[in-house]
Amino acid sequence: MIRFTYRSIKLLIFNRYVLIGFVLAAVFIAGIFANNKVFAPDLHRLYMESMMVNDQPPVVLIHGVLGSKLRDKNTNKDLWPGSASRLFLHDYSDIAFDIDPDTLIPMSNNIEAYAISEGAVGKDFYGKIVRTLGDAAGYKYAKIGQEVDSKQKNYYVFHYDWRQDNVISAGQLADFIDQIQIDYGNPDLKVDIVAHSMGGLISRYYIRYGKQDVIGDNDFDKKITMYGGDHVRRVILLGTPNLGSVKTLNLFINGVDIGLKQIGTETISTWPSLYQLFPHPLNNWIVNSKGEALDRDLFNVETWRRFQWSIFDPKIRQRIIAKYDSQQEGEEYLATLDRYFEKRLERARRFVWSLTIPLPDEHPELTIFGGGCTLTSARIVVEEVEGESLIRMYPKELSNPIEGIDYDALLLEPGDGSVTKASLLGRNILDPSIKRHEYIFLPLKQSFFLCVKHSNLTGNLNFQDNLLNTLLSRD
Repeated sequence: MIRFTYRSIKLLIFNRYVLIGFVLAAVFIAGIFANNKVFAPDLHRLYMESMMVNDQPPVVLIHGVLGSKLRDKNTNKDLWPGSASRLFLHDYSDIAFDIDPDTLIPMSNNIEAYAISEGAVGKDFYGKIVRTLGDAAGYKYAKIGQEVDSKQKNYYVFHYDWRQDNVISAGQLADFIDQIQIDYGNPDLKVDIVAHSMGGLISRYYIRYGKQDVIGDNDFDKKITMYGGDHVRRVILLGTPNLGSVKTLNLFINGVDIGLKQIGTETISTWPSLYQLFPHPLNNWIVNSKGEALDRDLFNVETWRRFQWSIFDPKIRQRIIAKYDSQQEGEEYLATLDRYFEKRLERARRFVWSLTIPLPDEHPELTIFGGGCTLTSARIVVEEVEGESLIRMYPKELSNPIEGIDYDALLLEPGDGSVTKASLLGRNILDPSIKRHEYIFLPLKQSFFLCVKHSNLTGNLNFQDNLLNTLLSRD
C-alpha cells in the first residue's frame, strides 16, 4: 500500500504546476512563431530584381591564410589541404620553404597555388560565398586573360601562395587587376574587392603602394602612390587583423595542431606572411602578472631568443638538427634559419607600420565585417615562477594568479577567435570612446559585427546579405 505524506503531496502539486507552466510557455512561444514566422534571409528573393542589373564593377574575391590549394608543379600532387588522410596524419613539413643561405630568400620548391579552397572534410571555407555571388546576385565567374562579357556582372577569384611575403602577393594582385582592365578594354575600370583575413592586408598594401616593395627601408611613408586606390571602387574586409593577431603569435610559438599531427614552428617560421600578422608595435600585447605593460619589442630577434620561442627553443633546435644526416649540416641550416628569422621580423615590422601611416585626402574607405562574440587572445602574460620568466597565453595556465586581477579580461577580448574586435577596427584600445592612436590610420567607412568565428565568417548568411546589399547599392 502506497502512503502519501503531507510533504510528498505538496511536492507532487508543485511539480504539476511547474509542468503546466512549461506546457503553457511552450504553447505561447509556438503561437508567437505561428503568427510571426521567422526565416533565415532568402538571398535569392531579396536580390532577384538585382539579377537583371548588369552595370556593376567586377568583384575580386581574395582569400586569407590557408585559403588556396597548393600543389607540386611537377607531379600535380595536392599538398594543401590535400586528402582527408593527409589532413589528419601529416605534419606538412613538405610545404616549408627552402631558404637560400646567401640571399635569405625563400625558394618555392616547385609549389604553386592553383585554386581557392572551397572546403575540406565537410568544412566550408569559401564555397558558400562563391555560390552566393552567383546564385543570389547573378555574378558570373570569370578568369583573367579570357574573353569577358562586360555587359554582365562578373566576379574573379584571386588565389595566391599564402605562405609568401604579402608584398609579393600585393604585386601579383596589382597584375591581376591590371589584366581585368585589359580584358574589359577599359583602363579606367574600377573593381570591388572582397577580402578575408590576411587578404585584407594584401588589399590595403596594394591600395597604397601597388607593385612596389617599399619595406626594404623605413622610408615607405614617402612612397605612397595610391596605385591600387585608383583601381578600386569599394573595399570590403572580413575578419582582417588590421593591427595584427596575438593568436597568430601563439600558434607561431607552439605550432599548429591539425588532425593527429602538428605543423611545427620550424615549418611555420619559413613562411614570411605569418610574421606580418604579428601585433602592431602600438599594441599592448605583453604584460606581467600584475597586468602592467612590459616594454618588449616583438620584432627584435633578441626577444625571441630571451624567451626561447619558436626555433630558439632548445627542444625545437634539437628536433631540427635530428632531421639532417650530420650534426654539422643541421647546425649550418639552423644558422641560416636564425638569420632568416631576424630578417623576416624586420620586414614584418616595416610591413605593419606601412599600413598605418596616413593616406592622401583622396582614398578608398573600408567597409569592415567581423566577429565580436568569441573571447580571443589579446595579450600574453609573463609570470615569474621560482626566478624563471614563463609565458602564459591563457588564464588557466597561471600558476600563482594575483588576487583581484581579472585574467580573463586581461588576456582575452571580444573577437572571432583569431582576430580581436579592436584589431579589426584598427584600434589599439577596445573602448570606442577613446580616440584611435594618432599613428594608426584606418580609413573606416562602416563596420558590422556578427556572432561568428573567424573561419565561418564567409559562410555566414547575415554577412552574405549585408555583402550583397553593399556591393549592389547605388551611392
